[in-house]
Amino acid sequence: MYNVKDIFLDIIKYDTTSDELSKSYPSTETQLQFGKILADKLKTFGASNIEIDKYGYVTAEIPSNTEKECPTVGFIAHMDTSPECSGKNINPIITENYNGKDIVLNGIILSPTEFPSLLKYKGKTIISSDGTTLLGADDKAGIAEILSAIDYIVKNDTPHGKIKIAFTPDEEIGKGVDYFDVKKFGADFAYTFDGGEIGELEYENFNASRLNIEITGKSVHPGYAKNTMINASLIGAEIISSFPPSETPSRTEGYSGFFHLCSIKGSVSKCNLSYIIRDFDKNSLEERKLFASSVIKSINEKYGNVCAFEIYDEYENMISQFDDKMYIVDIAKKAMENKDITPNIRPIRGGTDGARLSFMGLPCPNIFAGGHNFHGPFEFIPVSSMEKAVDVIVEICRIVAEENII
Repeated sequence: MYNVKDIFLDIIKYDTTSDELSKSYPSTETQLQFGKILADKLKTFGASNIEIDKYGYVTAEIPSNTEKECPTVGFIAHMDTSPECSGKNINPIITENYNGKDIVLNGIILSPTEFPSLLKYKGKTIISSDGTTLLGADDKAGIAEILSAIDYIVKNDTPHGKIKIAFTPDEEIGKGVDYFDVKKFGADFAYTFDGGEIGELEYENFNASRLNIEITGKSVHPGYAKNTMINASLIGAEIISSFPPSETPSRTEGYSGFFHLCSIKGSVSKCNLSYIIRDFDKNSLEERKLFASSVIKSINEKYGNVCAFEIYDEYENMISQFDDKMYIVDIAKKAMENKDITPNIRPIRGGTDGARLSFMGLPCPNIFAGGHNFHGPFEFIPVSSMEKAVDVIVEICRIVAEENII
């Protein structure tokens, strides 16, 4: 059988960074290429009805091996990695039998002093980036776990109903299921394997919006610029300073929302700011959007309509979609407990494809993939956590096939 560690190390070598400025779908050609590789792997592992559609969605199924009538369950992970850090030429560092001390990478140190969660994995094998890129566990760990579980189920004839698999593009830029055909997918419910450390189980997430600002300045020779030059980058800095510094990701936790400046690109003539806006409460999110609009309105009044902007919603808090469907969460919880994993049910300070899918008619809680410190060079994942995620997938399939769950 195919070891989840080996699958993971194989697939992280493919650059699948998404691009929020792209007008194509998926946003990068590399995701389409990666999808073809995953389709080949699914075929090797025994899946059927494998398809890559024009939008880059990779779907497949495993036919039921039981005569008992049971729901069709889906497993979903995303192919892209975050544009916040390079995902090209990933060279993983494998630390076996971790001793609880610093892991020295290229130019940085992965230290338990800064990241105490490392100490949970003493004696375990840890895979990290080499310090120059992200690792790609978000969400290639989820992909590897689903592939490994499918391989195990097929080769061991583990009891299961019909299983659906989907790998999606562009999740990191909030567009992962823009064209996903829920009806065609055909699952009664599904799980994304896109969470963090072992035990995470989530069916509550941020309400999310994105804010893009384009500032148009006026460039003239700086020696003769008095009363003429309009420096777009300085105006960008003024906008940034107008947002409350206490409401940023590094200063919030739990149910507190934030404004997050994702990128700034500027010159005298042009400056572009990209923000994400997050809040668990929908009314509070609307207040944040109004605040952002008022900041830009004030700037335009001051400098003369130099700012164009757009604010659009990305996804909603999926908790409302589980009022009468908590059995879906309970299945995952029981699967974890059956595999000696303590479920850690908590809100996602982020979002997954599952949040939007839940509003599209496919209830879809999120389960741990096992990684830590996503979107940057300090990212790492314990191999044992990936192995446990595989166990959970297999156990979910068994529960759905053999137990009365609805």
